[in-house]
Amino acid sequence: MKILLASSELHPYSKTGGLADMVGALAKFLAKAGHRVGVVTPLYQGIEEKFPDIKWFDWSINLPMGSKWVQGEIWTHEVSENLTIYFVRKPEYYFRNGLYEERHISFPDNSERFIFLSKCAVNLARHLAWKPEIVHVHDWQVGLVPLLIQHQHDEDGWVDPPRTCLTIHNLAYQGVFPKTHYELTNLPQKYFHPAGTEFFGMFNCLKAGLEFSDLITTVSPRYAREITTEVFGCALDGVLRRRQNALIGLLNGVDYEEWKTVGNPHLKHPYSIDDFSGKELNKVELQKELGLPVNPDIPLFGNISRLADQKGVDIQLGALEEMLATDMQFVQLGSGSPEFERGYRRLAERHPDKVSVTIGFDQGLSHRIEAGCDFFLMPSRFEPCGLNQMYSLRYGTLPIVRITGGLDDSVIDVSEDPDKANGIKFQEYSVRALAKAIRKALVLYADHELLDHYRHNAMSADFSWERSADAYEKVYKRLIGM
Repeated sequence: MKILLASSELHPYSKTGGLADMVGALAKFLAKAGHRVGVVTPLYQGIEEKFPDIKWFDWSINLPMGSKWVQGEIWTHEVSENLTIYFVRKPEYYFRNGLYEERHISFPDNSERFIFLSKCAVNLARHLAWKPEIVHVHDWQVGLVPLLIQHQHDEDGWVDPPRTCLTIHNLAYQGVFPKTHYELTNLPQKYFHPAGTEFFGMFNCLKAGLEFSDLITTVSPRYAREITTEVFGCALDGVLRRRQNALIGLLNGVDYEEWKTVGNPHLKHPYSIDDFSGKELNKVELQKELGLPVNPDIPLFGNISRLADQKGVDIQLGALEEMLATDMQFVQLGSGSPEFERGYRRLAERHPDKVSVTIGFDQGLSHRIEAGCDFFLMPSRFEPCGLNQMYSLRYGTLPIVRITGGLDDSVIDVSEDPDKANGIKFQEYSVRALAKAIRKALVLYADHELLDHYRHNAMSADFSWERSADAYEKVYKRLIGM
């Protein structure tokens, strides 16, 4: 099959979260399976310097954007024989100190930046010599692509356009803008109505994708069910119920070529399911690196996350205030809301021998936290898929998760299957429920035989991208009638 993906971020070139990891891994494993794959993504500031073999592509971009015409360039990176990255180079749009925002304030021209990206993706889909059969877009930034393709088929002579698939990574982010921004699409007003792009008088980019894509996927089976309800539907549950026959939940995978405990350049000490000794040594290294008292016997909890309301930061801070009176340590890596950043810094100031907080993102440190911790906290309000719980499982670090979305689909609690248990789950979104789950972890930690049983189960779990890519292959075949 010939598949063109489009995403506003792509690992290893650009990243703010799991979207980049997912699209990068999906492209890589589809190409390894023998498919012709391309990915359209912005050329952000700094990418050219880090990847000097990116080359200019002889491709002219001059597209209408409302009342003006906007020019850009396409640059390419040939990753492998079957995988090409098509970078949209437009410095005025993409050479900034952030992908979507700066100092927690969204760029005011985000609608223009990503409508242009969507139009570039459609231009490539229509004119590339290898003629993609499927265009798979990800999240609101390229949500307009299916509508643009349909419009060009209906009104502009595109005889045999590719089939389209939209993946929702997080329904809470929709790309909603004032009605006047719709003019940037250069589409007729007939698409701006409640069964089209209109959303309570506003222009909604994600809704355009939901209404006009041939198929909709999201990143876990449970989340696919949740978003058809009023509680999790973010005011789009009616659209999703109406399109329920086109909605599929597919759990993301993990790239085990990167997330591994043996041969990992970020870890000093390898370890495996048959020999956990290196895990304890990595714990000691992590305690040293982060300035915590070195003690391999103390239970070490960790979290790597955007510091956002969705991630359960409020109940995590509350539960830690209570539980740090016990014999435990906690490490945090992440950035986000200034209020939450201050909350974690104050926590570390009050408990300097028990808490380490690193504000920002560090790929190497994230591997060392996953390897060095005993437990990983993920108390999310909602979690479409989640990847860190899967990384944790592979590293033998037991996830403590709230029962929601992909967390529920990927972690097994003792109440569900004592023989296969590999983590701890809790239901109620409260400080009390999370603190109780942490107490369970402390009891588990004291039972070395049971702890090893959980770790063995965790490291045995298979969330490989080979498995996930195979599921997407089946979706693509359904799309093109194979």
